[in-house]
Amino acid sequence: MAKSEAERETERKIMLRREYHQQTACIHWHQLQTYYAHGNVICVAQELDLVEVAVQLGMDNTECFQSWIAAEQIAGVSDEQARTWYDTNRELWSVVAAPGVLVQQRDA
Repeated sequence: MAKSEAERETERKIMLRREYHQQTACIHWHQLQTYYAHGNVICVAQELDLVEVAVQLGMDNTECFQSWIAAEQIAGVSDEQARTWYDTNRELWSVVAAPGVLVQQRDA
């Protein structure tokens, strides 16, 4: 029996969630400089689940991303934030989710 579109979407979300969860790691800001220089680092607010944001990116969920952007829960890293993180070589949670790297501040 063929799978429905909803079943295929659910399976894809499960696969992406597993994949991104395995790829999530802490990284120091200095290691992200090349990605930042190319504009490929996206900051995710602490109240969001980093892996879930990556999953929604992988699912191309534009509606979800638009609401997060409007709520200022995701954004490109500002130059000021980048300088602060550079000065302290801040350790961040990260996951590579094409086309960029999602980062989230860890609790201090």
